[in-house]
Amino acid sequence: MKKSADAPIGIFDSGIGGLTVAHAIRNRLPHESIVYFGDTAHLPYGDKSEASIQAYSVKIAEVLLRKGCKVIVIACNSASSAAYELLSEYVQKEAKVINVIDPMVELVTCQFQNKRVGLIGTKRTVQTGIYAKKIALSLKGITLQSLATPLLAPMIEEGYFNNKISHEIIEEYLLDPVLQGIEALILACTHYPLIKNEISVFYKGKLAILDSSEVVAQALQDYLKQEGLLSMLPPRDAFLVSDYTESFEYSTRLFFEKKVHLEKYPLWG
Repeated sequence: MKKSADAPIGIFDSGIGGLTVAHAIRNRLPHESIVYFGDTAHLPYGDKSEASIQAYSVKIAEVLLRKGCKVIVIACNSASSAAYELLSEYVQKEAKVINVIDPMVELVTCQFQNKRVGLIGTKRTVQTGIYAKKIALSLKGITLQSLATPLLAPMIEEGYFNNKISHEIIEEYLLDPVLQGIEALILACTHYPLIKNEISVFYKGKLAILDSSEVVAQALQDYLKQEGLLSMLPPRDAFLVSDYTESFEYSTRLFFEKKVHLEKYPLWG
């Protein structure tokens, strides 16, 4: 059954990283209502097993479907790689599922043919090799050089960015031999746009820094236009968490520039 154009957009991540995607969606689609689920009880997803991530994702999808969402955006690279196909099958015709990986792969294969492209992400995202596999299928001569950067997401989740500590950790990772000689860098974690400026400063603005938040927002807009599902009503947002954290409430308030009410919604009794 086709959803109403005024039904909300569901977005989920393990923590604050997905807020970068939600913020980009709000800026590009100001009339869309958002239901954001932060699975704060299980963050970060990057060090969880595939089976665990799939179980969390299905539970969250059930919540978002009960909220009437017309689209579910998986605003997390780890969940996109582990659970996208499962969720697409699970929700079937009830909602469209959009992940953060495919829109970025499309951008890279269109704009960086025969280039050396770097990637930083969680251990799970890098170990799956999902970006490398999808980019290789394009046959565009792109060499992908991937580095797991497991300290970055927890660092950002704890509010350590744009300071001396974050500068030193970021520099240590970016100096790794794996990332030398690249002409663009994929930020393969939705937390990383929060340190995009620091990364850009490290490269002195000479490297294309590719963050998925804007790319995903564009993909969502294209889908809604194509399906005639663009809302024209004032938005009504809801923010759900599996466990209340003060830092998540603070981050949500910063991103959406308003006081928000977090509804605690445990995934299991």
